[in-house]
Amino acid sequence: MLIEDLPVDRTLITSLAHLGFTETTQIQAEAIPVAVAGKDLLASSKTGSGKTLAFLLPAMQRVLKTRALTKRDPRVLILTPTRELAKQVYSRLRLLVSNTNLKSTLVLGGENFNDQVKQLDKDPHFVVGTPGRIVDHLKKGLLHLHGLELLILDEADRMLDLGFAEQLKAVNEEANHRLRQTLLFSATLGHAEVNEFAGELLKAPVRIAIGEENQQHSEITQRFYLADNLNQKEKLLFHFVQQESNKQIIIFVATRKDTERLSTVLNEKGLSSIALHGDLSQSSRNQIMDAFSRGKEQILVTTDIASRGLDLLNVSHVINFDIPKHTEEYIHRIGRTGRAGATGDAISIIGPKDWDNFKKVESFVQQSITFDRVEGINPKFKGLKPVVPQADKGNKKGQDKPKVAQKKKPKNKGSINKTFHEAEDVGFAPMRRKKKTDGPIDTDEES
Repeated sequence: MLIEDLPVDRTLITSLAHLGFTETTQIQAEAIPVAVAGKDLLASSKTGSGKTLAFLLPAMQRVLKTRALTKRDPRVLILTPTRELAKQVYSRLRLLVSNTNLKSTLVLGGENFNDQVKQLDKDPHFVVGTPGRIVDHLKKGLLHLHGLELLILDEADRMLDLGFAEQLKAVNEEANHRLRQTLLFSATLGHAEVNEFAGELLKAPVRIAIGEENQQHSEITQRFYLADNLNQKEKLLFHFVQQESNKQIIIFVATRKDTERLSTVLNEKGLSSIALHGDLSQSSRNQIMDAFSRGKEQILVTTDIASRGLDLLNVSHVINFDIPKHTEEYIHRIGRTGRAGATGDAISIIGPKDWDNFKKVESFVQQSITFDRVEGINPKFKGLKPVVPQADKGNKKGQDKPKVAQKKKPKNKGSINKTFHEAEDVGFAPMRRKKKTDGPIDTDEES
């Protein structure tokens, strides 16, 4: 569908044309008419599909073309799971309202509370924020939602996974009136908690599912490499980051500690690298993302804090130095490249400690994965093969044991020697126990 055919005000069509938009994506073509008609919406689409515009345009249309319910309350509230995604949404919104008299503000955890109070006192039409900080303002009576007309939940599945259910319920109760419209976007409509939550918030919603959560990105080439240990993983990483075809690269690791360590090593090798993780202050994170988005740094080493919402058009490669613990994050990670019709490369390095998570990813994407090799790097690790436990023949209750001559065991001592499958309730061949990770997986929870 052409942008000009959308059922929205011509002012918005003109703004989109100036921004270079001519055609809609599938989620935009299906979701915008439904939302503009005032119906509640429950929608899913893969990352990079253009869903931000799919809810911002109906929000703009509503505020421009209908009378406000109250004089002071925000008319539209957009909630996201992380600060980074909220900033991404807010930047798109600012572009759309730039030629209007509409006001908007950004309300995030980790930033100056009093400055946010001053912005809320200006009676913005749009508020974009994270659940924790929005509820903080609600509890202190600094924000009221009795006149809220449109509630938008972006990546609702992620918000629920991060434990924001109570905050979302508090927002729903504060803005619970019959004239409110709700748009809920999720990575998948198969998320049980999302469906249950949608039943509480939405009224007879229209359901739209564009593709599946595990749908592959046709614009992204995916490659997988095996490694024996950490040293070999680093050799593979250095090989990939020094290719001449690289533009910007995002390297995903499992722990906050490794972001700093790898970034330091890359800088020592003469590469331009910067680390991002949830332990950094908000101002530091802002500076890091600003430097990377403006091309001042070539490589961003990060935890899953940067796996969603960031729309960086110059990222040519994503490298999974560690395979994510949560399988859906794999799709979101690789979706940081191949944006806006460009092509991208996603490289995953799998060592023995990654194997279980890798097999979950392979099952999740529903395809058999083959491994590539780099000349001069020859891992011995070929993966951990499942073993089929052998039945203990003759040990079944009521059956006699095979008559085999054996020494008598001392009575009443108990046996301390157990078979591997009796001692370890696992389905893979014995191996050394894994060391604990250096720290928890970064979830970037808001306060």
